[in-house]
Amino acid sequence: MRPPRRSSSAFVAVVVPCAKRSTSRAPTARAAATTDSSCRAAVGTLAVRTRPPSRNTASVNVPPTSTPRIATRVLCIAVPIRAFLFDFDGLIIDTETASRAGWAWLYREHGVELPEDKWATLIGTIGAPWDPMRHLQELVAEPLDPDALNERRRAHELSLLETEELRPGILEYLEEAERRGLKRAIVSSSSNPWIDMHLDRLQHAVGWDAIVAANHDVERAKPRPDLYLEACELLEVTPAEAIAFEDSPNGVRAARAAGIFCVAIPNEVTRTLGLEEADLVVDSLADLPAAELLARFD
Repeated sequence: MRPPRRSSSAFVAVVVPCAKRSTSRAPTARAAATTDSSCRAAVGTLAVRTRPPSRNTASVNVPPTSTPRIATRVLCIAVPIRAFLFDFDGLIIDTETASRAGWAWLYREHGVELPEDKWATLIGTIGAPWDPMRHLQELVAEPLDPDALNERRRAHELSLLETEELRPGILEYLEEAERRGLKRAIVSSSSNPWIDMHLDRLQHAVGWDAIVAANHDVERAKPRPDLYLEACELLEVTPAEAIAFEDSPNGVRAARAAGIFCVAIPNEVTRTLGLEEADLVVDSLADLPAAELLARFD
């Protein structure tokens, strides 16, 4: 038999699991989130990473006098998906376009324009440093009644939301999850009353396995991973067994920080924002059937 070729470096094929599957309640979701996410990002592909050579590399015939770095091809074994985690505002229904329109309307009433770059920092989170009402007061340089203005703005915003429906593809994803026995949850920086109000109007208040909301707690809101980790623990799944659906950079960062595969679906407000941190970006869930997405993890 011909001896193997000698070389100063070689590829070593190593198959590693993306994460271990949990068979019980997931109190270790936070620990699981610290797992190297390179596998999660490379589902169905070969990711390449490097490691120092070890004694077991003799089979690839690395000369003992050399000290190369071995490029290790890592084939990810996908963990079966058990849960879909949906953001709410701008993802399930597009409340964000109406919210921006409400503030833009209020600003124009006072002869000024809403700064889009500042507004973008508020999307998907609460407690951001920039305050649109305070900024408006600074621009007009005159006393304002914030409570009265907010009441008018909210009324205008709610009037715009009266006809807002589920975004394209959402219903199909919920139905496919039900058919497959996947758990379904809402994970939002908003409040439960806000979410419930819209779900009741849309007649989709039932069927959720969990609704996790920040409820004005800025320490848990996105882009922190807390809400997603709480959802995983409630659903008894690990982060590797879930897919998060988001529409904003803050939401994407929260999901990624939790170690969850994230699909970004921008809306009219977030379409121009940077969503490149997501594992996958699609214009609409209607363009990517749930069965096709899940097939990537088979």
